[in-house]
Amino acid sequence: MHRKAELAVPAAMAVRPRSSRMPAQLDVLQSATGVVLALFMWGHMFFVASILVSKDFMWAVTRMFEGYFFFGRSYPGVVSTLVGGILLLFVAHAALAMRKFPANYQQYRLFMSHRAAMRHEDTSLWVVQIATGFALFFLVSIHLYQMLMHPGDIGPYASSDRVWSGRWWPLYLVMLFCVELHGGIGLSRVAAKWGWFASATARQTRRRLKLLKWGVTAFLLALGLTTLAAYMKIGHEHAAQAGERYTPEQYRSVTP
Repeated sequence: MHRKAELAVPAAMAVRPRSSRMPAQLDVLQSATGVVLALFMWGHMFFVASILVSKDFMWAVTRMFEGYFFFGRSYPGVVSTLVGGILLLFVAHAALAMRKFPANYQQYRLFMSHRAAMRHEDTSLWVVQIATGFALFFLVSIHLYQMLMHPGDIGPYASSDRVWSGRWWPLYLVMLFCVELHGGIGLSRVAAKWGWFASATARQTRRRLKLLKWGVTAFLLALGLTTLAAYMKIGHEHAAQAGERYTPEQYRSVTP
């Protein structure tokens, strides 16, 4: 009797699983954290490249972030606070991005078979993004920890000594390529997903994003390599006095 009553329940009254907005919300957070990190890295690139203008200019940019021109003296702790915030944002973005990584070998094989069958450029670039993201998790963590613990070791001579005498340049070289490739691919995917820089047709939009992606990446790689070479040159010339801090002539009578 009870069994027949159960069968008589209308289909419309059957319990249906509720859809969750959580995946979409996490996807938005992943995009947002990625965009913020990419914009920070672009700004960071230009700040670091200030050495290409002059040692005095790079010194002034460094001291600006330490509050020297606001408080009359440097507070490296300001840099540590900024680095700590970026580190937390970086960890959050990495955790959100890992949701989409293949969780086991079977998923990896399935994805690679789809990639080979589709021969789609964006799908192939996603593999590059996974590889560079995995590398950055270690490279960026090392770099940020060093900046977090030693925020005062930034300047024309201090940074150059770290790059050359401290032998950090191999890490910075690999990190440069990983950052620019990962960031460029990631931003183009976000732009395509959310309809930024849309054209009349989807084909035109993809072509525009592709040109923009590789153009910006090529420019930043060229700027980054030139900047790294400048620090290596200064560090090589300053190797005998490694550890000495640079101060512009007009500030040499004032404690920075």
